Amino acid sequence: MPYLVASDLPAKSAGRRFRALLQRPGILRLPGAHNGMAALQARAAGFDALYLSGAAMTASMGLPDLGVITVDEVTFFVRQIVRSSGLPLLVDGDTGYGEALNVMHMVRTFEDAGAGAVHLEDQLLPKKCGHLNDKKLAGAHDMAAKVAAAAQARRDLVVIARTDAAASEGLDGAVARAKLYMEAGADAIFPEALHTEEMFRAFAKRMPGVPLLANMTEFGRTPFFTASEFEAMGYHMVIWPVSSLRVANKAQQELYATIAQDGGTHKAVDRMQTRAELYTMIGLHEYEALDQSIVETIIPEGMPQR
Repeated sequence: MPYLVASDLPAKSAGRRFRALLQRPGILRLPGAHNGMAALQARAAGFDALYLSGAAMTASMGLPDLGVITVDEVTFFVRQIVRSSGLPLLVDGDTGYGEALNVMHMVRTFEDAGAGAVHLEDQLLPKKCGHLNDKKLAGAHDMAAKVAAAAQARRDLVVIARTDAAASEGLDGAVARAKLYMEAGADAIFPEALHTEEMFRAFAKRMPGVPLLANMTEFGRTPFFTASEFEAMGYHMVIWPVSSLRVANKAQQELYATIAQDGGTHKAVDRMQTRAELYTMIGLHEYEALDQSIVETIIPEGMPQR
């Protein structure tokens, strides 16, 4: 039903709903959704929660993932995904957009926009994708201060601390940072860019009782593992951060090449979402029904022949 109807809105906050999902048996699967349509499609596929990737957001804007976007720009994406899907959303908060006070502002802004969880990373600006080389880390205690600020600012929002330390400080350094971040008030830990099953298992073994998030991004340092395999390694959440954007971008690239080559879209129609499928996904008729003065739209059948 449309989000305009008050009775259709969840009674519990997104943070509480995200926590409830974490308490269920099994691993929480969080596919990336880079806009409202992707969120609707993920919900239709049966997912209970979603992930909003900073890399996907920036790429969809034609920008690199170097920490150049702002809290307000991210909030635009948060609102449309939450509004369209109604699902609890984990948001990539990068480095918090500044120091402790900036982190508190980010947390309150994202939570007010409807986010259920946020993760915060221990890189320095300009930050980069966690699977790239030469990442520069903040001091562990500086990052712990940001985590503490986030925990103090939130109402129900789940705070996940990400550490990129494995690449430069090894597993020992990553574990030490993770423990410090938990002491500072994090609800869960995200060890980024682990690259073997042994590393994933070892990290989980050294963080008993702590909810852990795994990142199954493509074309990175982590080999392909399934959700059930991550669960067997001791992980409680898994994200596929940029997958939806990668597929959409590839399809758009092929479409534009087809138009340029053939002078039209007639050879690509079989690969398109139809008008009827689009209207069903966005609930057009349900919106129309809210206002009896709007006549129900009649969808043209097929395409005219010449």
